[in-house]
Amino acid sequence: MGNPVKIRDNYKSLSGSEKTAIIFLALGEERGSRLMERLDEDEIRMVSRAMAGVGNVTSNLLEALLRVFSERFANAGSVVGSYDSTERMLTRFLPGDRVSEIMGEIRGPAGRTMWEKMSNVNEGVLANYLCGEYPQTSAVILSKMRAEHAAKVLPLLPPKLRLEVIERMIQIESVQREVLLDIESILHNEFMANYARAHGYDPHERMADIFNRIDRETLAEIFSDLEPEMPDSTHRIKQLMFTFEDLMRLDRVSLQTVIRRSDTGQLAIALKGAEAPQRDYFLSVMSERARMILQDEIENMGPVRMRDVHDAQAEIVLAAKSLAEDGAIVIPQSGETDAVVY
Repeated sequence: MGNPVKIRDNYKSLSGSEKTAIIFLALGEERGSRLMERLDEDEIRMVSRAMAGVGNVTSNLLEALLRVFSERFANAGSVVGSYDSTERMLTRFLPGDRVSEIMGEIRGPAGRTMWEKMSNVNEGVLANYLCGEYPQTSAVILSKMRAEHAAKVLPLLPPKLRLEVIERMIQIESVQREVLLDIESILHNEFMANYARAHGYDPHERMADIFNRIDRETLAEIFSDLEPEMPDSTHRIKQLMFTFEDLMRLDRVSLQTVIRRSDTGQLAIALKGAEAPQRDYFLSVMSERARMILQDEIENMGPVRMRDVHDAQAEIVLAAKSLAEDGAIVIPQSGETDAVVY
């Protein structure tokens, strides 16, 4: 038996992407697909993932949500978000292979993350690993990772193996998801685990990652106690930490990517308590429509506890760090004042 369909009846529990997904579902496949066609790929992925998992939305919740956007939707019935309804909507405006790719990713978390991790592995290390694999397996791996990284790996393969791999890459039409899952499992359990061990473990990086998730008041106490005992380690951890203020060092395109990945409600809370220059920089990289919506949400939300602001800002920071780990953005190191040229 499959998992029971979850019932959604709490407006406050909905994330920004879930609210968007419910509205698309309420519009129906024809109208919703025409509207979704106007989104970029990152937005399509975000809405599709939320749509597939939103479950059964009660008519009361739907009415409350749609009333925020327009009174004329107030009497709409309930909607159900599922993998099937999501796939049907995507099929109306995307080619079949793109629909399969997106649905494959949202049905299971392993897909996209593993290939992006492989795209960040040193090309020499990866080439040595592929030399011990079957050419067909190597062809699948290189076909799934980023093209620019695959272009660095291919020249490092022995000529005979390189030719075999290229031939198989050309002949690849589609790979069964079961095969991809098997390859991902091998890469995760064997290659990535060995790669992490071979490249050492820096406890300062681990502590910086932990400290990024601790509220500022407690963190200040920790540093005041730690610095006299371990000054060098404290300095190293502070260098490795990435804060909400550091988002100001991102270029406009990278910050736009972070905003697309972030929940709109959390972003509004984070900016509600941010310094004016930080809030202005975020708003400056957004489209006029998105900027007006966000400003309206910030102005109408009322007083917000600073603890909630810090929690929301921490979520935005974690989204940025995740994007950096996946190679989607580059976070300049502290002191790189010339990292961006306009």
